[in-house]
Amino acid sequence: MKTRLRKTVVLVGMMGAGKTAVGTALARALSLPFLDSDEEIERAANRSVAEIFARDGESFFREKEAQVIRRLLAGKPCVLSTGGGAFLSDVNRKAIAEKGVSVWLKADLDLLWQRVRHKPTRPLLRTADPRGTLAALLEARAPVYALADVTVEARADYSIDEMTARVIDALAAHPGLLDRG
Repeated sequence: MKTRLRKTVVLVGMMGAGKTAVGTALARALSLPFLDSDEEIERAANRSVAEIFARDGESFFREKEAQVIRRLLAGKPCVLSTGGGAFLSDVNRKAIAEKGVSVWLKADLDLLWQRVRHKPTRPLLRTADPRGTLAALLEARAPVYALADVTVEARADYSIDEMTARVIDALAAHPGLLDRG
């Protein structure tokens, strides 16, 4: 049975929630392209996200992020992974609501910390207390992520394929999004 997506699926959530891994598997399962907004920003700037943050600041990065997300949403349906802060922007949430469906990959602090604690590519965690910073970010962002169209709980014992299947089931329950035939 072939499944066709009518809108772009935009994965939102904290760093370490699995947006890239699940997004890649989801795109493969739905025979769609997978795009990552952070990778697209890096390609356009010819610099890493961390370098952009360090040189130009977070507000410059967020401006570029909004431009890239709008451009990607204007294309054919795909699976789009966004950076952890992208969905916090009213402008981005509005664009995503108009052209796509937002899916929050909801993970608890312990799972997020387990996944990101050894990654030096997280500019927001370059603090004296990175776990405390992650906890504060999660607490501040969770109410905004909860505005997503669909929420799928992540758990440490779920494989990428299990999470992908849960996302597909959640999307199938979302009226008018998937055509199966």
